[in-house]
Amino acid sequence: MLTMKDIVREGHESLRIKADQVELPASEEDKTLLTKMLQFIKNSQDEEMIEKYNLRSGVGLAAPQLGISKRMMAVHFTDHHERTYSYGLFNPRIISHSVEETYLPGGEGCLSVDRDVPGIVPRYARITVKATTLEGEEVKLRLKGYAAVVFQHEIDHLNGVMFYDHIDENDPMTPPENAVSVDDL
Repeated sequence: MLTMKDIVREGHESLRIKADQVELPASEEDKTLLTKMLQFIKNSQDEEMIEKYNLRSGVGLAAPQLGISKRMMAVHFTDHHERTYSYGLFNPRIISHSVEETYLPGGEGCLSVDRDVPGIVPRYARITVKATTLEGEEVKLRLKGYAAVVFQHEIDHLNGVMFYDHIDENDPMTPPENAVSVDDL
């Protein structure tokens, strides 16, 4: 079982390099790791597990956050429209995105960042992601609003990008022009 001690923190080299593609079909080792990643995210939302194992709550996890340079990510969350997203994905990539941008009004956080980083993180309002599931099925996911933000955050990790890299350091709290809060999508 993965715990917070398995999560690498900012400054670790794996968070700043582009992760390698996972050879498909995925090996049993890669499937096991991705299954553990998804279970970690589910555990991190369970009050009993949080207390028992001293977990921080999260909605997504990418393999580089475990110090593993592979293009694997897990997400588990329910968006503002009560739609649940629960995926372990190999080689996810954004194949298209909107011009319109969105952001989380309260900013973003990260399991690999132990400090509060205030600021608006501009994201695409809508994205289409292609990936392979834990079960080996190729999927194309059309995402908008909160779901799009979560997926972009995790895919950024696969490309060596941290969420705060997107914050305008000269004006961190002002949303980009024409961007819409995820609450309004």
